[in-house]
Order: sequence, then C-alpha cells, then structure tokens
Amino acid sequence: MSSDLVRLAQAWLAQDPDPETRAELEALLSGGDEAALRDRFQAKLEFGTAGLRGELGAGPNRMNRVTVMRAAAGLAAVLGPGRHVVIGYDARHNSDVFARDTAAVLTGAGLQASLLPAPLPTPVLAFAVRHLGADAGVTVTASHNPPRDNGYKVYWGDGSQIVPPVDAEISAAIDAAGPVSELPLGSPEDPSWTDLGQEIVAAYLDAVTLLPLGDARDLRVAYTPLHGVGGVTLTSAFLAAGFEGPVTVEAQADPDPDFPTVAFPNPEEPGAMDLALELAGRIGADLVLANDPDADRCAVGVPLPGGGYRMLTGDEVGALLGEHVIRQTSGDRLVATTIVSSSLLGKIAADYGVRYAETLTGFKWIMKAGSERGDGGGLVFGYEEALGYSVGSDGGLPVHDKDGIGAALTVAGLAAGARRDGRTLLDLLDDQARRYGLHATSQLSVRVSDLSLIAGAMARLRATPPAELGGRKVESAEDLNLGAGGLPPTDGLRYLLTGGARVVVRPSGTEPKLKCYLEVVVPVTGEVAGARARAAEDLSALKLDLAALLDLGSA
Repeated sequence: MSSDLVRLAQAWLAQDPDPETRAELEALLSGGDEAALRDRFQAKLEFGTAGLRGELGAGPNRMNRVTVMRAAAGLAAVLGPGRHVVIGYDARHNSDVFARDTAAVLTGAGLQASLLPAPLPTPVLAFAVRHLGADAGVTVTASHNPPRDNGYKVYWGDGSQIVPPVDAEISAAIDAAGPVSELPLGSPEDPSWTDLGQEIVAAYLDAVTLLPLGDARDLRVAYTPLHGVGGVTLTSAFLAAGFEGPVTVEAQADPDPDFPTVAFPNPEEPGAMDLALELAGRIGADLVLANDPDADRCAVGVPLPGGGYRMLTGDEVGALLGEHVIRQTSGDRLVATTIVSSSLLGKIAADYGVRYAETLTGFKWIMKAGSERGDGGGLVFGYEEALGYSVGSDGGLPVHDKDGIGAALTVAGLAAGARRDGRTLLDLLDDQARRYGLHATSQLSVRVSDLSLIAGAMARLRATPPAELGGRKVESAEDLNLGAGGLPPTDGLRYLLTGGARVVVRPSGTEPKLKCYLEVVVPVTGEVAGARARAAEDLSALKLDLAALLDLGSA
C-alpha cells in the first residue's frame, strides 16, 4: 500500500473526533484496501457556491465531522470574530451532529451562533438569517440526494445563498485551516451559543401566511414530505392560513434519513410520487403537493377531467404563480427566472408592464436579479424549472431562496380560488396558452461515466453548431461561456430556433450529466389539446436530433 496514503490516513485519524469514521478508516488500513483509501484521500470535496455535498464517510472526499469543522473554520475566518451566524439542519444522518460542530467551531473562533430548535425546512433557515439580522447562515442538508449523502450550504446576510467571490474566499480559508483537533471549540454548557426556540418557526409562519393566498379555502389536499422535514411546518402553515390540514401519506410522513419507500427522495424522479397520487385518488383530492426532504422545493399534481392525476412541470407552476403574484401586487415590480426555464414568464411580465430578468441557473442568481439598483430591485417572484419558487407580495420576498412551504400554500390558495369559480389549475394553464401561445418544455439528460465525454461534446458543439434541430432552423447560437445578455460567463450553449423554440445545453453542476433544456411555442388557434399534442411531437423531434448530435446515449 502507498506510504503516502497511509500517512494521510493516519494524520486524519489523529484529528477525527468521530468513533464511527475512525473505525471505518482503521478497517480500511488494516484490510489494505488501497482503492477505497485512494477514493477518500486523493480527492476532496470542493467548496463552491453550493457549499459542500457528498457521501458520508471518512476522509477529505467525504462528508464527515472533520470536513464540516474545517468548513466552519473557513467561514469563521472569512467573517471574523463578533459576527452572528444562524445554523439549521435537516433530518439526514449526522445533520444534527454537523450543526452542533459548526456552532462549536464558530463560537470557539469568537463568533456568535444561533442554532435552530429542531430539524427544519431549509427556507426557515433562510428566513431566520434576515429575521435575526445575522451576518450569515448555514444549513446542513443534502436536499434530495441519496440517503448516504449530506451537505453544507452557506447563506450570506441578505438571506440568499453565497455567490462568487465569497465561495472562493471561504474555500481558500478552509484549505488554510489546521487540524480540527487544534481548533478552539465552544460548548453548549458555557453557554457559548444560543439554542433558538419555536418562536423562529412562528415568525416564519406569520410571514408566509401573509403571502397573496386569496380568500378561498375549500380544498382537499393530498401531501407528502417524502420522509423529509417539511410535514409539520407545512401542516402548521395550512392551518394558520385557514385551510384544512392536508391528508399526508402516512408511510412518508415522518422524517427518515433512509428514505425507505423511494429509490430517490426527489419528487421529479420516477416513482417518487406514486404513494401521493394513490392517496389523492383514494380521497378525491383537489390538489397533490410534495416537498423534497429539506422542503425548499414543491411539486404539484392536479386531477384530470377523465380521472387520474397529472404532475405539473416546474415551468407550468412557475407561470401560474408568476401571473398570480403579478395580479396580486402593485407598484414597480420585478419577476425573474433562469436561462434554462421557460420564456413564458417574460411574456406575462411584458403583458402586465412588470420588469423581467433572466439569470444564470441557480436560486442564488435569481435572488441577485435587480440588485444593481441597490434596493433589491423590487423582486416579488422568482422560480427555476427544477421545482423551486420564491413567492412574495407588496412587502417583498419573505424568503430570499426557494421556499417549498410558501409555494405550496400559494398554489393551494390559487387552486381553491379556481375551484370556487368552477375551474381548475388546468383551466388556468389553458387560459395562458390561449393568450401567450402554448409554451411546452422538456429535458434530455445524458449521464456519463467519463466526464471528458461531456467536455468533448461541448467542444464539438462549439466548433460545429447545428444548422437545424427537430425540423426547425437554428437562427442563432450563443456561447454562454462568453457571456450573454449581460450575464456572467457559464459553461453552456443556447440555440434560438424558428417559431420561438429554444434549446440550452449545459453540463450539470452536481452530477456527471449533460443536460439539454427544450422549449417549443405553439400558437393556439383551436382547442388547446391539439396544440399540446403538436408541442409533444415537436419536443420529441428535438430530443431525437439532440440525442443523435450528442452521440453519448441518453438517460
């Protein structure tokens, strides 16, 4: 076995405070498992704008107490003594331990720390940062990743996720941190940090129940938190707003870090919504709602006229919520979405005379839309197609991040209002299609085992842009790496096609995937159903051409 690997592993053992990861590492050393040691020690989890995320285990390429304590030390070094940090966590394996370790490191470095009272939704943490006037926030969560993962996300004082150059500053400070066994640590017995009570949850509920919910409340909702932390908070929000509490999927109601009933705890994954849809059919639900495990995302399903249910896309929900918020607010307002989301929100905004912005992918960028004005830009709504929404009112956004609880509550208000009028959310989508044209979106996702294949595909596309896709002429090809529309450079390509169609190709920031985001716009001259059928055919044609062009195999 490599002497360098043994040296690195022994140095890790000397500082690791966790008996479980120490035992794991000692077993690998005694068993001579060089491949496993290389996987853990010849790479490391890189801290970026998404913080840290990875599999639990020993070593710098895993999520563990040493990795988390080093991250906290890096954050403490960038902020400096006396600053205040709020810390939250979900119900994944070790999330509570990592949260307390963060509090201990921060207070040991002379900072103030406030710890949320229990495993809570990520939007509660994002809200708490601004509500308490803190300088930063940390939440320990891996969102909808597999059970063996965990993560570490950092928020700045405005309550939104960090963006460059703060991420690079924290990363450099992490690299400069010494062994965690030498860090001064605070202790709850001192007491060196503050354990917050349920008053912070009450303040969050007060804020989200002031969203533009309308006055209709007659609605039966089937709901699942997918074994995550959203259930109690969402139910409390519904009751506080005057709705009947949702009927929750019993097998998925309580937090469970092993997520036993789903292959992946992500409402977008095949099969994840099966139990919720089954419950909806059994109780005759008017609406189906789901949160991902940290409850910052919201999935929406609706009953079909002929029976059964259909899950709405993130773009469909984004368009419904966007128009609803615009109608319910006044003054100089801004709505925003990302370059990979539907273009429909821009058309709705123009129709109502409201400002509109497109940002890079990620909610951290949506929250920066309009910030150059120095007043937050009047942002009242933002969304991304991956089921993330931040809903506001004339008072602005209560949460400067995606909020699956506030979004679910607002969707329920919208659906209840439609129901009172003898209509459904599908009817509202048809109204938008008639007014703005049917905007249909889809994705082609290509997973690879060799990341160089993605780099090669992007290089080929840059060298030889396609002249036609799906029977539509490519009118323009934009290299987003060169910056587009005043946006910062990012690795991606955007093709604008005849008829208002659009294709964006970009490598995933979190998985070994090349992702293609497709949109077609079909005028509605007769029945909307006919336009939907034509749009589905057009999207299929685009997918076929792109799959052949990429030549990587599709997932």
